[in-house]
Amino acid sequence: MTKKWPNGAAVAQVRVARPTNQLTEIKRFYCRGLGLQQIGSFQGHRGYQGIMIGLPDSSYHLEIIQHESGQPVPSPTKEDLFVFYIPQLSEMMDIKNRLHSLGYHTVSPENPYWEEKGFTFEDPDGWRVVIMNTSGI
Repeated sequence: MTKKWPNGAAVAQVRVARPTNQLTEIKRFYCRGLGLQQIGSFQGHRGYQGIMIGLPDSSYHLEIIQHESGQPVPSPTKEDLFVFYIPQLSEMMDIKNRLHSLGYHTVSPENPYWEEKGFTFEDPDGWRVVIMNTSGI
């Protein structure tokens, strides 16, 4: 379904893309750990390979790219966050436990708000990911 912005422009898809030099480990974190799905991938595209990960049947997703010769990867701040709002507390705890079983542990968020109903992790590149429970919000 195409939705319209207030000015009437049709928006069909939103993609957030960022580089990595650890594509395999990034896929492990987001797919096995968080439980997102790989919804696309590419290789050999002018020296790049990448994966698209996200929620099934969604028009927004995260694209992680890696150049064959390596590339500078920006250092994120502690406030660069991907926040996933999870309605069921039990599902949030399942995600937390999966990430722990893969060797990822919670980190203290810069903003204490994220500790009230959530857990913060760092992905292999240092980007912060918050899983936040939305029950009662």
